[in-house]
Amino acid sequence: MSEDPESVSAAVPEASGVTPDRLLHTGASDTPSAEDVVLASGRDLTPETLEWARRKLADEGRSALDRQLP
Repeated sequence: MSEDPESVSAAVPEASGVTPDRLLHTGASDTPSAEDVVLASGRDLTPETLEWARRKLADEGRSALDRQLP
C-alpha cells in the first residue's frame, strides 16, 4: 500500500481530456457545502439556489449531495 493518499492506481499515461486518478475523489470524508449541492444539481449559484441547498443539507445531510450525483 502506498503512503501517498492520492495514489490509488498504477501510473498510466494521461490521455487528453481524461481526469487522472490522482485528481478524482469521492469527498466521503468532506462535509458538503451548499455550493457543492447546487453545482452537483447543475443549477447556477444564486442566492435562491444556495438557500434551497442549505435547506436540503439541513433536512437530508450528506445524502442531499449524494442524491444529485449519478
